[in-house]
Amino acid sequence: MEFTKFEVVSLRNHPELNERWVQDRIAEDPSILGLGDVVLKDRERIQPRAGRLDLLLQEVESNRRFEVEIQLGSTDESHIIRTIEYWDIERKRYPQYEHTAVIVAEDITSRFLNVISLFNGMIPLVAIQMRALKLGDKIGLVFNKVIDQMSFGLEGEDEEGAEPTDRTYWENRGSKKTVAMVDEILALAKTHDPALELKYNKFYIGLAKGGQACNFVIFRPKKGFLRFEPRLTSTPETQAFLESAGLDVMDYDSRWGRYRIRLQPGDIEKNAGSSRRLSRGHTQSTAPSELPRSGRRNVRVISETLRLMAEIDQVIPNGPVWLTALK
Repeated sequence: MEFTKFEVVSLRNHPELNERWVQDRIAEDPSILGLGDVVLKDRERIQPRAGRLDLLLQEVESNRRFEVEIQLGSTDESHIIRTIEYWDIERKRYPQYEHTAVIVAEDITSRFLNVISLFNGMIPLVAIQMRALKLGDKIGLVFNKVIDQMSFGLEGEDEEGAEPTDRTYWENRGSKKTVAMVDEILALAKTHDPALELKYNKFYIGLAKGGQACNFVIFRPKKGFLRFEPRLTSTPETQAFLESAGLDVMDYDSRWGRYRIRLQPGDIEKNAGSSRRLSRGHTQSTAPSELPRSGRRNVRVISETLRLMAEIDQVIPNGPVWLTALK
């Protein structure tokens, strides 16, 4: 393997490249920052009486957001203050999210490392050093965390009103096979409410009825499986029922009241006929311990869950029943 030496380029002094160029590269692929599986939520986001936030990123799997400020050259007082100010505005405007301030700069000096370290004890803050490396006529960016966030705060999921996308977006993010699994579950849901349709959002696929969100269940297609997230009240009976049904229950999101269930390709279509038969004849008061336990269970449980949640969503939107629905 041949060793190659890269030339370090100062973006601040570059005649052509600027902060906008850096923003564009991060917007194209936010993962280059090393913050995990994140997507771009907004850029040049206007802040009330405080300028514009460079980039707003959000984790795909949770309600965590990153307020990102970029500075070419070395960090300075105004950069740190501006980053913290934007973080504070966003967390007050959207308290349902977990917010993290992110400083990106070419040079984070030792003096400011000490200052940022002090803030990190009280403010969730990440400092990332950026390097532009040149080889021939090509330039790349390398990002390295010099201060990581101290772990604290709650975990949750994104809000219901997410940015709309389309089917192609999810077929690329997940796969055509796992998006097709969503179609199969929709077909089951339509046997209980024919008006339901899919609504493609940036962070999940939801359901809609008459153009209005009806998200008693949401879907997150992955490359090799589908994450199925019904809104259920967590009780020992519900947990035992789902596990005894042979479903791969990943965890429970207590903040948003959703079970996260992993479905593999083929799980839904195996016994669709028996699932439809077994899903009939139950009322919205049916408890998990009263549901039939005979036969193959994956599709039956999914179908029964959809039916119950659809009924509750129509009849008792906020009722104190064992399954709750939130539009």
